[in-house]
Amino acid sequence: MIETFRMFAAYNRWANTLLYDTAATLSEEERRAATGAFFGSLHATLNHILAADRIWQNRFTGKGEAPSRLDAILYDDFAALRQARSAEDERIISLIDSLSETDIAGRFTYTPVSSTETVTQRLSGALSHMFNHQTHHRGQCHMMLTSMGKPSLALDLVYFIRSDGKEWM
Repeated sequence: MIETFRMFAAYNRWANTLLYDTAATLSEEERRAATGAFFGSLHATLNHILAADRIWQNRFTGKGEAPSRLDAILYDDFAALRQARSAEDERIISLIDSLSETDIAGRFTYTPVSSTETVTQRLSGALSHMFNHQTHHRGQCHMMLTSMGKPSLALDLVYFIRSDGKEWM
């Protein structure tokens, strides 16, 4: 199972790089335009993905910033947001590399942002959710970029697997 999570961590970095490379070709006004997506704009959605990742990382490790809101704008400046995203992707890879199969099969306890009650669950399920959550919102970002006339991005996992040169599957 650890190899699957290593693949997802590497895929996450790859997909985020493609997404941010394309977002960087937009004007500031375009990145902040209301698009009808859940978090409103591309900029807000990118901030949400980073905020959620930091919340999960804090739950997993007890370290790092953990925003108190899922709609927090952590970085108003796009260049700073992009740099923070890159650093968070490396942090996720480091986390996964530090885990054993026993760790992944184990349970952990945390308190959700929207609740005061604790949740105990398997780490594997929470890691799966974190990666799936990123994919979900990257899909929204892809839609926003496409609606602004940007070329469609090939973000599917299979494209990463074919391009990475490793035998993930």
